[in-house]
Amino acid sequence: MASADDTAGFDSFVAAESRQLLRAAWLLTGAWADAEDLVQTALEQTWQHWDRVDSPAAYTRRVLVRAFLRARRRHWTGEVATADLPEPAGGVDEAADWDLRASLLAALDALPARQHAVVVLRYFADLSEQQTADALRCTVGTVKAHASRAMTRLRVHPGLQALIEEAPR
Repeated sequence: MASADDTAGFDSFVAAESRQLLRAAWLLTGAWADAEDLVQTALEQTWQHWDRVDSPAAYTRRVLVRAFLRARRRHWTGEVATADLPEPAGGVDEAADWDLRASLLAALDALPARQHAVVVLRYFADLSEQQTADALRCTVGTVKAHASRAMTRLRVHPGLQALIEEAPR
């Protein structure tokens, strides 16, 4: 049975870290519903081991990435994605932002799972090479190799070519 201190500590951890975890999960999965499920899974596993966790943020990121990689290895997830999105309320034109997000997600999704995870953790979650290596349970050299290969693939991805050519140098 969890003590009141454990519960309060976990609740404050969730309040402080859930937004960043959700952002990282969204970048990994490309869908808010899947990201929420992934974060829920990571937090559930973290809570189960809360009394033994020394670094909750690092442990939860590691669980999040491992759950993502495990799900990517499955051939069927039991859910069917839909391409039809509801119209945004208020008539706000977000087409340019949507195109950018869609291109980025398509490019990330084209990467192998571990390269995808490295890019999200390093460049979107802003983790150091060592923190990324800890989350993936690999060496810093492996993180560097995955990052290098991923960036090479992203530079030539057709969906990102226009962005790269427009970027100021």
